[in-house]
Amino acid sequence: AIAPTGPLAGMRVLDLSRILAGPSATMLLGDMGAEVIKVERPKIGDDTRRYAPPYIQQKKGDDSDIAAYFTSCNRNKRSIAVNFTNPAGRDIIKQILRESDVLIENFKTGTLDKYGLGYEQLKEEFPKLIYCSITGFGHTGPYKDRPAYDLLIQAMGGSMSITGAPNGEPMKMGLSMFDLTAGLHGVIGILAALHDRETTGLGQHVDISMLDVSVALLQNQGMNYLATQERQARMGNSHPNVVPYQAMPSKNGHFILTASNDAQFERFCKVAGRMDLLQDARFNTMKARVMNRSVVTPVLNDITKMNTTSWWLEKLEASGVGCAPILHPDEVFVDPHVLSRGMLIEMNMSGCEEPVLCIGSPMKFSRTKVNYRLPPPRLGAHTEEVLLSNGYNATDFQTLRDSGIIDCMSPTPTSEVPRQLVLARPGARTQELHERYERLGLSVHQRVHVLMMIFIACLHLLRVDSLNQPEARRKGVRIRALDHQRGLRMQQRIHVLALVLAVCLHLLRVPLDAPKQQEACRMGPPLLAGGLHGYAN
Repeated sequence: AIAPTGPLAGMRVLDLSRILAGPSATMLLGDMGAEVIKVERPKIGDDTRRYAPPYIQQKKGDDSDIAAYFTSCNRNKRSIAVNFTNPAGRDIIKQILRESDVLIENFKTGTLDKYGLGYEQLKEEFPKLIYCSITGFGHTGPYKDRPAYDLLIQAMGGSMSITGAPNGEPMKMGLSMFDLTAGLHGVIGILAALHDRETTGLGQHVDISMLDVSVALLQNQGMNYLATQERQARMGNSHPNVVPYQAMPSKNGHFILTASNDAQFERFCKVAGRMDLLQDARFNTMKARVMNRSVVTPVLNDITKMNTTSWWLEKLEASGVGCAPILHPDEVFVDPHVLSRGMLIEMNMSGCEEPVLCIGSPMKFSRTKVNYRLPPPRLGAHTEEVLLSNGYNATDFQTLRDSGIIDCMSPTPTSEVPRQLVLARPGARTQELHERYERLGLSVHQRVHVLMMIFIACLHLLRVDSLNQPEARRKGVRIRALDHQRGLRMQQRIHVLALVLAVCLHLLRVPLDAPKQQEACRMGPPLLAGGLHGYAN
């Protein structure tokens, strides 16, 4: 097994959650090194195992039975299938809790109390336990018994009423925003409770309500109301306090412009060739632009329609004005910055012939790096392993299995010994390169200097005497290299460059044996930037 390298290595989390809010929280804890044991219903499992299509492809054009939704939030976990509505199943949960630091659940308030697994029922027996509940409305208040889904919370928490076109209907966000942010707040609460336990020696209940989270995230929008006691109209892609801070039309699409202070707006006007706007009292201050939005926005729209999106992005970025393209996911996952940050990874998954592309962790630590040890598990894939390492023997295990209290994935040629790595893109190559250079005794700066010298030498070898032929260049005549001065024909130059390239590839090559891959998976963010297949985890 691959050892955890993250800052939470050594912590154990018993995960009784399902769907998204809880699993997203436990995956984040798992990425940071915690051991996560996911408890699922025998034969049924987490609901999101059936939230499909789409499915992960076992080979190109052929779906597996693994839902993409489940895959999104369940790596770095071991799955056990236990029926804890049965007393023997509850005993299993309590046995695992004896060595656990955290329990996290997102059942409707009061559900686990019926099975003796509520916080009040466990706190005496497990006084150090951090017990985190993530529910729609929390464990107190008049709505505490209601079920909740992300869309309901978007509606009830105020965000939906201020999202959408000004004259359109209320609009939900494209993400399950409050499932995911409730999970994040759950992680924050757990870490704070663990810190307190270091001092007091006591655990506590962390009660996270999705509705609470949605209200808290109103932040500046909520304060706009509290300051004026006036309802805010929907503003589409515009900002209530800054103009321009919105999607702008271009000659061939749209882009984002965020001239969020007067200095940036002046630079925008300079790029646009409209410095005259700064003499207009409706345009020349932040307050004036907000107060005169109905005039300012149409004028700016007419200006930005005059050039293409790429023209605006190039000119505005060079001038230090906030701007961005509006990307689709297919464009996001080939963006060089996204790739350089290790946000696209590969995981070898049971039943799939090729590594599966997944989203990486946003947590970047300088020493205790996250690592990807386990792919999203098959239902009950680790039941036997976990029980046998937590006080049960083989006879106990078989008895529980025969009685239906537990279930275990049947071994198959593809699932008995799943390949567990996790070559993140960035994969092993960067670490191997680093080790090779270390053996040469070269520091990072020295490596950069060597590479720059090689690059300059190649440019020198290929250069052409264009300075002596300005007329030819203007006429588009092909300029030949000074072959006779160098004694090299173009074909010979190409051979030399090919030889240099071969030497570099030899230096950079990575052995593909399994031990090297497994070692590489424990490494962190890339040392050098590269193409889609050239990054290391």
